[in-house]
Amino acid sequence: MEIGLIDNKNQKTGSITVSDELFKRDYNEALVHQVVTSYLSNARSATRAQKGRSDIAKSTRKPWRQKGTGRARAGMASSPIWRGGGKIFPNSSEESFKKKLNKKMYRAGISSIFSQLIRDNRLFVIESFSVDSYKTKALSEKLEVLELSNVMIITNEIDSNLYLSSRNIPNISVVEVHNIDPVSLLKFKKTLITSDSLKKIEELLS
Repeated sequence: MEIGLIDNKNQKTGSITVSDELFKRDYNEALVHQVVTSYLSNARSATRAQKGRSDIAKSTRKPWRQKGTGRARAGMASSPIWRGGGKIFPNSSEESFKKKLNKKMYRAGISSIFSQLIRDNRLFVIESFSVDSYKTKALSEKLEVLELSNVMIITNEIDSNLYLSSRNIPNISVVEVHNIDPVSLLKFKKTLITSDSLKKIEELLS
């Protein structure tokens, strides 16, 4: 299939040929959900910890005798059913939230997302993209010409000017090809990608 190619003045200059197998795939919502869930889970860190009954600083002495008091048969004050007692199945700072996903499934999910972006006219391919200054205004003016906002820009390599000029613009993200992720691809309304980056993604997904 062919995708239209634009220049920095938002003029169509031709087209680029990409694989139908990778960029004309049906949208698999269940697979994309798995890919997104796996990505978010793997990015999660275990920063919480709770105390079990063995971690509570309470006496292990039996609170009262077993029989004759008319009260429940309590063994120790650190019991999970007591106020101030330990937690049953406590969260640990060493627990892992990782979810395994096969590489083939991940590539298919990313390919499905790109295919849907193309169908929705949310993917724009540009010959090259760079700015001459590190000023925010330089990038803002360029995006205004391209009529793009709330956009993720994908390039082969981010130079210092592009990185610095994009930091203060809301709803703009500049990433290199190897740093793309399914959540950002779905979150941003539009995606701007250089032709070289698109070819590189095609190589990585094939």
